[in-house]
Amino acid sequence: SMEAANNKVKHEEAWDKLRSSHCVLVPGGFGDRGTEGKVIAVNYARTNKVPFLGICLGMQLAVVEFARNQLGWRDATSEEFDKSANNKVVVYMPEISKATMGGNMRLGTRKTLILDSESLASKIYGGKMAVDERHRHRYEVNPEVAHLLSAQGLKFVGQDETGQRMEIVEIDDHPFYFGCQYHPEFKSRPGNPSPVFMAFAMAAQEFQKKGNMTNSLDDEPFR
Repeated sequence: SMEAANNKVKHEEAWDKLRSSHCVLVPGGFGDRGTEGKVIAVNYARTNKVPFLGICLGMQLAVVEFARNQLGWRDATSEEFDKSANNKVVVYMPEISKATMGGNMRLGTRKTLILDSESLASKIYGGKMAVDERHRHRYEVNPEVAHLLSAQGLKFVGQDETGQRMEIVEIDDHPFYFGCQYHPEFKSRPGNPSPVFMAFAMAAQEFQKKGNMTNSLDDEPFR
């Protein structure tokens, strides 16, 4: 049908866009619109070693992707998308009562402790062991499964002072894979950009350079 043909074209265009990108940023958001496509984009960035930055919902989807594909939890999801799911790797964790309708968002500046001095987070923030960043969310990584994810290589190198709230996630053996529960853009300024965005842009530039070198080798007339 015409619709199927259009969808196929759109699908291929979307993949071409992703494959030609020098980095993948999955930003914050609410609800489940487009989330499955974002999970696929995170998987592409993780497995192809493309610089990846996940912010708020973007970090949560990185955790969903890792749980599904590295731990084999095919039904891993967020409580935000499916309240009755069995494998909720992201859950509703307001700072105040869950029963309250209004004012239940975790808002404003909170301290994140960086637990590993060898981590990407430590490099990004110039060796600081704690950073103050701003938040705006209701859901976060389920603290009850964090250790299972960590054991498979998803490292929660940034946590709040209670150790219950996962703030920064990384993996080894990747040029730049960084997820944060907070919003670095809230404190970023034209003359003083967030260290997270600076590092991400530099990683993308590095990836582009490598790609150009590979492409120029492919163009050589001899085989």
